[in-house]
Amino acid sequence: MTNISTASDAPLVGRRFVGRRVGAILLLVALVAGVWLERAPLLRGMADLWIVSDPSTPADVVAVLGGGLNERPFAAAALYKAGLANKIIVSQAVQERYTKLGLPGHTELNHLVLLKLGVPEAAIGTFGKENASTDDEAVALRAWTTEHHVSRIIIPTEIFFSRRARWIFNREFVGSAVDLEIAAFEPSKYTRAEWWKSNGGIIDFQNEFMKYLYYRIKY
Repeated sequence: MTNISTASDAPLVGRRFVGRRVGAILLLVALVAGVWLERAPLLRGMADLWIVSDPSTPADVVAVLGGGLNERPFAAAALYKAGLANKIIVSQAVQERYTKLGLPGHTELNHLVLLKLGVPEAAIGTFGKENASTDDEAVALRAWTTEHHVSRIIIPTEIFFSRRARWIFNREFVGSAVDLEIAAFEPSKYTRAEWWKSNGGIIDFQNEFMKYLYYRIKY
């Protein structure tokens, strides 16, 4: 016998449809709430997976890359004072428009910061010429190591920059006998454990993620 739906069945079908939609929405809300409540360990774990760092051992030199004036020379000076290297070399950055007026550029400012932090003049040098990118610095640093016959270099980097730095320098130093150590440090404006609570941490993470992808495509 064929079942024939009547008009009285319509409200029941409608209620079932609405019930399913409400159930799906409640499930989605529960999932979102769960992710939100557990965001701290998830975001902390995300950072742990992204950040790379090598144990710092005695090296011939510490290399300070361009940029990061508020962080990198301080990290380099700390490594020097810890006795992990007896020389610091600073990237010779490309000359900006303002430096042509006689004002100090990043290279000179890094030099001044190191002096203020107690690193003696004789322990400070430079590498490269007109370095405009991390790739330029990797090429220049390999040339410097060939000329000066060193065996190990420490490169201090901010935690989120560490992955891109390791990739580009390892790429350039393929076939070299020089050991590179990436020393990742926490910047002063946020911590590794709670980076997402700072606008600076969020911006740095997303910027470095995009830059890493760009470098892998370009180089």
